Amino acid sequence: MRNPQLNEHGELQHLLSLDGLPKSVLTAILDTAEPFTEVAEREVKKLPLLRGKSVFNVFFENSTRTRTTFEIAAKRLSADVINLNVATSSTKKGETLLDTVDNLCAMQADMFVVRHESSGAPYLIAEHLHNTGRHHIRVVNAGDGRHAHPTQGLLDMFTIRHYKKDFHNLTVAIVGDVLHSRVARSQIAALTTLGVPEVRVIAPRTLLPTDVERMGVRVFNDMHEGLKDVDVVMMLRLQNERMNGALLPSPQEFFKVWGLTMEKLARARPDAIVMHPGPMNRGVEIDSAVADGGQAVILPQVTFGIAVRMAVMSMLAGS
Repeated sequence: MRNPQLNEHGELQHLLSLDGLPKSVLTAILDTAEPFTEVAEREVKKLPLLRGKSVFNVFFENSTRTRTTFEIAAKRLSADVINLNVATSSTKKGETLLDTVDNLCAMQADMFVVRHESSGAPYLIAEHLHNTGRHHIRVVNAGDGRHAHPTQGLLDMFTIRHYKKDFHNLTVAIVGDVLHSRVARSQIAALTTLGVPEVRVIAPRTLLPTDVERMGVRVFNDMHEGLKDVDVVMMLRLQNERMNGALLPSPQEFFKVWGLTMEKLARARPDAIVMHPGPMNRGVEIDSAVADGGQAVILPQVTFGIAVRMAVMSMLAGS
C-alpha cells in the first residue's frame, strides 16, 4: 500500500504522522535539525533554502505557539509565509475543506501547514493533491483532532536526545490526559520507533484510550508507582475543550492526585527532565515549583521546535 508520506525513493514527501515512519527518517529529521539550532545565535537569522517558495499556514483551529514557530521557521528559511485563520473566514461561509485547498493552490502554494479539529484532515488534503496531479505541493500536519501532532513529537524527541544523548537506556513516562492528546500518540509512536525500552503512561482510567497497551506502553494508574526511576517525565495538558461529560473531578482534585509536584518528581531519577507541550495549566497538571525548576526543559522545547520545523520544511522542499 502506498505510504502517502514517502515518495518512491523513500524520502519524506508530506509529514502527516509519526506512525509508520521508519527510524531512519525520524533520525534524519533530528540530525538535520541539529545545525539549525545555531541559526538563532547568528546576527542574520536567514538561510536561503526555501527562497521563492510560498508556505501557507492554514489553521482551521486556533494555536498561537505552533503557528508562530512554523512562521518563524519558514521565514528563517527565506520562504514567503501566508497566515490564514480559516476558522474565522471561508469555512464559516460554507466553503468545503477541499474547495479552500483548491483556491490556495491557485495562489501558487508550495507547502501547506495544516491544523484541523478533525482527525485525518491533512491526509485528505495530501490525497487530494496526489489525485489532482499537484505532486510538488507538500503538506505538514500541525495537529489534527485527537490523531497526531508530528512536529511536536519530533521536537520532544530532539529535546530528549539533546539532554539524554541516547534513547536506548531510557524509561519515559507520559502523564495526564492521554485520551484526548494527539501529542501523546505522536510521542508514543516516536519513542517506540527510536528504541526507548520502556514507555509508561500514567493517567486515571477515564483519560486512557481503551487499546492503549497495544501501542507498546506500560499503564500505571498511580503517580508514585509510575514515576519511580524514570528518566523523562512528559506532562500533558488537560484538554477540557475536548471532554464530554464528567470524566474528572474538580481541577483541584485532579492536581492533588495527578498533578506533578516536587514531592512526586522525587520518585524519578535525580537527573530526570520534565517536559510539557504547552500551554501549561499551572496548579492543574503541574506545580509552578516544577515548571520553573531546574529539571524543567519546557522553554528549550519551544526553541528546539523552531529548528525541528525548519528541518522538516527544508527536507520536504528538497525531496
